Amino acid sequence: MQARSSPSTDVSDDASKGQIRQANEAVILAAAERVFAGAGFAGATMAAIAEASGLPKANLHYYFGSKQALYRTLLARTLEDWLLPAQGITLEADPRAAIEHYIRAKMALSAERPHASKVFANELLHGAPVVKNLLATELSDMVQAKAAVMNGWIAAGRMAAVDPVHLFFTIWAATQTYADFDVQVCAVLGLPELTPQDHAHATEHVVSLILRGCGLSQHCA
Repeated sequence: MQARSSPSTDVSDDASKGQIRQANEAVILAAAERVFAGAGFAGATMAAIAEASGLPKANLHYYFGSKQALYRTLLARTLEDWLLPAQGITLEADPRAAIEHYIRAKMALSAERPHASKVFANELLHGAPVVKNLLATELSDMVQAKAAVMNGWIAAGRMAAVDPVHLFFTIWAATQTYADFDVQVCAVLGLPELTPQDHAHATEHVVSLILRGCGLSQHCA
C-alpha cells in the first residue's frame, strides 16, 4: 500500500507551489510591461511576451488565460501600486512628510517601472476601455478621501489653500512624465537615457517645487 504524505508535507508542497506561481507571474507581468509598452495592446502577442519572459507560452495561458486577462491584470496591478503610497495621507500625519513620501514613491515607480507607466498612459490615451471603471471607482474614491484629508489640513492652517484634487493631477503629471515622456526629457537634456543620478535630481526638483506650492518647507536631508 502506498504511504500517504503527512499533512506537514502537503502544506510545504502547497507553499512551494504558491511561491513558484508568484515568481512566474511576476516574471510574466514584468515581460508584459515591456512588450505592451513597446507594441501596444493590439501589436503585442502572447508569443512575444513568452519570449521576453523566458517561459513557455503555455505558462502564460495557464496563469492568466488570455492576452486580454493579462493586460487587465497588469493595469490593475499598476493602479494598485500607485494608490498604495497615498495611504500615508491621513489627518493625523504631518502634511509635509505625507505629501513628500507620496511624491518620492511615485517618482521611484516611474524610475523603476517606466514601462508600466507607459502601458497605463497608452490605455488612457485610447479612452481607458479596460480601466475606466477602476478610474471611476478605486482611483476616484482614493482621491476624494485624501482630498478630504488635505482640506482638513488646510482648514487647520497646516498647509496652503490649494485644490487637493488638482494637486493630485499635478503630482501625477510631474512624476509620470519621466517615464511616459523619457524620450523627450532625454532629448532636451542631451542624454542617451536617464541615470539614477538624473532621477534623483529630478525627484528633488519635483518634491521641492510641489511642497513650496503647498506652503510647506522641504525637510533637510
